[in-house]
Order: sequence, then C-alpha cells, then structure tokens
Amino acid sequence: MASSQPDVLLAIESSCDETAAAVIDRDLNVRSNVVSSQSQLHARFGGVVPEIASRAHVERILPVIDEALRRASVGLSDLSAIAVATQPGLVGSLLVGLTAAKTLALVMNLPLVPVNHIEGHIYACRMAAGPDVFPAIGLVVSGGHTNLYHCPTPLDFHPLGSTIDDAAGEAFDKVAHILGLPYPGGPSVEAAARHGNPQAIKFPRAFVHDPRIAFSFSGLKTAVLYAVRGTPGSQRPVPPLDQRRIADVAASFQEAVVDVLVAKCDLAMQQQGIRSLCVGGGVAANGRLRERLQDLQGRLVIAPQELCTDNAAMASIAWELLDAGRSAELDIDAVPGLVRHA
Repeated sequence: MASSQPDVLLAIESSCDETAAAVIDRDLNVRSNVVSSQSQLHARFGGVVPEIASRAHVERILPVIDEALRRASVGLSDLSAIAVATQPGLVGSLLVGLTAAKTLALVMNLPLVPVNHIEGHIYACRMAAGPDVFPAIGLVVSGGHTNLYHCPTPLDFHPLGSTIDDAAGEAFDKVAHILGLPYPGGPSVEAAARHGNPQAIKFPRAFVHDPRIAFSFSGLKTAVLYAVRGTPGSQRPVPPLDQRRIADVAASFQEAVVDVLVAKCDLAMQQQGIRSLCVGGGVAANGRLRERLQDLQGRLVIAPQELCTDNAAMASIAWELLDAGRSAELDIDAVPGLVRHA
C-alpha cells in the first residue's frame, strides 16, 4: 500500500505481557497503536507468568504488526526504521519482539533502533506536551518499576532512585488478590477505593520522611495482609471483610502509596532544582495519584491514559535516537531487568 507520508517507523513492544505495535511518523503523529492484552491469561495467577507471556507473544506478534500496518495504511516498503523495546523486561518476552524486529530490519534493509522501555514511558509525556517538557524529573510507576530520573534532555535519563523491593503496581496487584478483587489490581483497587475512607486504616509509608530517594512497598503489602487476616499470634478479632471493609482497606492502601509517590517526586524536584515533572507507567493512570500530583508546585505532565499502560507508540523516542545515530547492529541482545512477576 502506498503511504501519503512515507517517513514513518514501525515500533514493537513485548517487554512484559502486552504485545504491541505502532506506526509513528516523524512529527510524532501516531498513525496506529495496536495492543493485544494478556490480562485474561494471567488473571488466575494474580500476576504475570513469564512462560505464558512469551508463548502468547509468539502467537500474537505477527498479527499485531500486520494490524498496525493495516490501520496506518502503510506497507513495509514505506517504513524508514524499525524500533523495538530491548530493555528492561522479561527476557523471553523481549526476545520475541526483538526477533521480529531484527527479521524485518534485515529483510527490508532498515535501521534497527533499540528502545529502553522505561525511557519510552517518560517520553510519552513529550508526545503529549511538546519538546519543552525537558529538562524534567521523570517518574515511571508501573507493575514492574517505581523509578525517578533526572532528564535534562529527551535522550538523557539519569537514575535518582527506585524501589528496593516491590514496585507500586505489583503492590496493587497483590493487595487486590488479598481483597479478592480481580486482576489487574490497579483498576480494581482504585474502583473499590472510591467508596472507602482513605483515613480508615493507618498504613505505613516507607521512606516518606527519609532524605533518600527510594521506595519500598513490601511492608505496606504485608500490613494490608495483617489488616485483612489478622496479625500472627494476635488474639484481636479481625473485622469481617465485607464490602465496606474492602473499600476502606483499598482506599487507605491507595492513599499510602500516593503519599509516598508524591513526597518523593517533590523531594527529587527540590534536590535537582527542577520544577517540571513527567509521569508515565501504568499506575500513572490512577485518578487519585493524578489528583494529588496537581498539588505539587511546578509544571506537571502526565502521559495520556492510552499511553500509560504498555504500548508501542511511546517508542516514538526512536526518532530522537535515530537522529542521534543510535541505531543497532543485528547482533544486539535483549537486556532483562526489573519487571517482577508471580
């Protein structure tokens, strides 16, 4: 098929449990953005099972790429480059997308552009608000990551701190499981929290007053477990887990997570002397987090809802990388990272 604007690239994303492909032009217009979710496959496990994820990617990667090209009304011969997420993520999942991207780059003689999945989440804010979002502090908060970065330019991402155990999104999934709410946990806990009292239970807020930029949600998750099932060895009766109790626990847990995230963003902005904050990742879709971040002094840019969860359109950062000469040879490998799983 002929393209009305041939300067487009194909982006592929398969770092965890979403098989995705997108076509983006040089002006960062998203011509198509196709995502095949695996949520139903992993729901009964309460988290992502790597082997199931990689097998599903194998089945879905080509149909998803075909659909992205079809929706964008372009063919392989119209492409200027192939972009693909190569890190961080589940190694089996990453390799499926990388293999597809290498094959297309080889056959079509196109540049292969490796994309860091985390940097793509922050760059989604650039897509929404324009190039002047940088310099900024970048927060990526998702099922596998809770990280803060100093981002002086669109291609410079300097880590400031991260979680020492569970990521915020992982904690949402585990708390949803404790409360008997459906997977994925983020939307389920947020929905339950709307009917609860965020002050009903005083949950811990690790590092909230610590001068270090660090996160920890494992203790909070354990505190929720004890609030629901009782503390081992304690004779104190546990309130029944009715709908009111579920709502109060969900609201109190969510507020604890949000308190820490907002506090650490504010700390990072103060320490770096930057009053611009870019926020991406699946948990950035949380309405309470978005509401509370508005209280921070400075410019706030949160990725659009459709670009918060894993998708290939955020790999439009590949245009910046391509212009900087940062393409890769075909022997590039996947780099697994901090995505945690069941």
